[in-house]
Amino acid sequence: MLESPTLTTPRFTLRPPLEADVDTFWPAFSSDNHMRYWSCAAFTDREVLRDYLLHTKAGRSWVAVPHAGGAPVFRLFVGERGEQVAEIGYIMVPGHEGQGIARECLSALITHLFRQEGYQRIWGDVDPRNTPSSRLLLSLGFTREAHIRQAMKTHIGWCDTWLWGLLADEWPD
Repeated sequence: MLESPTLTTPRFTLRPPLEADVDTFWPAFSSDNHMRYWSCAAFTDREVLRDYLLHTKAGRSWVAVPHAGGAPVFRLFVGERGEQVAEIGYIMVPGHEGQGIARECLSALITHLFRQEGYQRIWGDVDPRNTPSSRLLLSLGFTREAHIRQAMKTHIGWCDTWLWGLLADEWPD
């Protein structure tokens, strides 16, 4: 598996998560509201969250740390889903929404994946009720390619999913 290289944006450094980040992300990952559209329920044990954040075997993670200082505010995930195909995921630390953080950080990650690592396709799967996430992907140039009904059973029951895709030649240089 590839390493998670450090990336930079105008306001953030994107780096792999550290042990000290677990407490920072606890409010997001332990919140029923923030985890509503995640594939699993909110975490109830910090040690389980620690293993999830630091030892994921399904892909690579980054956290966005402000250049101005302070704790991380956003987590990004990339899972290898075939040759030159990646799935992305992300979650915001509560209280940092609406500041353009997700767009800025995902733009840097997408550019890196397409231009430095040679990916051909990036996709995300979003519950149709998660309007902010769908709006974000649409604003980044993703195309909604599919609506799969009752795609998976999660902690909130059977859920539909929208599959969003972006190709390397659709991403601006």
